[in-house]
Amino acid sequence: MELKTFPATIDSLDAIRQYVKEKSQEAGVDKKATYNLLVAVDEIATNIILYGYQNAGLEGNIDVFSEATPNQFKVIFEDDATPFDPTTRELPDEEDFNLPLEERPIGGLGIYLTITGVSDFSYEYKNNRNRNIFVVDIKSP
Repeated sequence: MELKTFPATIDSLDAIRQYVKEKSQEAGVDKKATYNLLVAVDEIATNIILYGYQNAGLEGNIDVFSEATPNQFKVIFEDDATPFDPTTRELPDEEDFNLPLEERPIGGLGIYLTITGVSDFSYEYKNNRNRNIFVVDIKSP
């Protein structure tokens, strides 16, 4: 696995996106899957930075691991921020999506796009670190 570390600041979001995009393209992930992956990593990185670090009065880093096999591309974010499992968040359902915008509950859409935008998304808290794991299946040409 390849590792690159970024400061957990809003200013790092573009660099994180660019890094994941480059690694995704090197792995042979198609454009649509890469786009969906970038939406997912942007959402999770933003949540780590704002809620895990800044709102908790903490400073730190996000370690971004990437690994490609012939069939999958995997990205793992590891951080020392406040533990938060996005998979426990209640996701919007069809009823929520049918409501007018002003009546929809705030929050949850980014996590929904994360979970539905990649082949697999999981979270674990291991060795006192948050681990957000994104997997994208690579389609054969």
